[in-house]
Amino acid sequence: MTTPNNLDQSILHVKHSGLMYCESRGKQLESSGEIITEWTEAALCDWRIVAYLSKVKLYILLDIAVASITDGNWQSLVIESDTPVLVEFWAPWCGPCRVIHPIIDELAKDHAGKLKCYKLNTDESPSTASRYGIRSIPTVIIFKNGEKKDAVIGAVPKSTLTTIIEKFL
Repeated sequence: MTTPNNLDQSILHVKHSGLMYCESRGKQLESSGEIITEWTEAALCDWRIVAYLSKVKLYILLDIAVASITDGNWQSLVIESDTPVLVEFWAPWCGPCRVIHPIIDELAKDHAGKLKCYKLNTDESPSTASRYGIRSIPTVIIFKNGEKKDAVIGAVPKSTLTTIIEKFL
């Protein structure tokens, strides 16, 4: 974890969808780090709080490569996204889903800034899974401009997913 040289700085370091940026008093700066003193809802989708130092309002965060989404935030994170989105539909009891998870994590890092990647638990968000006709998991769907563009069913190799992703970037 990165630690600040000056704890009194009013700086926001956020890593969102693989892009690092820093905001200080609303001005975007080039920076990198893993420290955040404030956050937005969008930032929380890609981070998990692991420590909080109340004296300086410093939140130390652990990056999660692929955030989970639900029926509740589907519209704002997938349909309204300006960036192409990859969504893995999965469930905790699914063996092939555990095989593809690390591949999705790698793809998120490989295409950071060009592609947003999310995981949707079909047991917890059945409405969205039903709307897109998910009958087998894992299913990976690519969205662009809010529209479903392509889908892959099953635990496929990284190269298969990369070929599909690159058509929509």
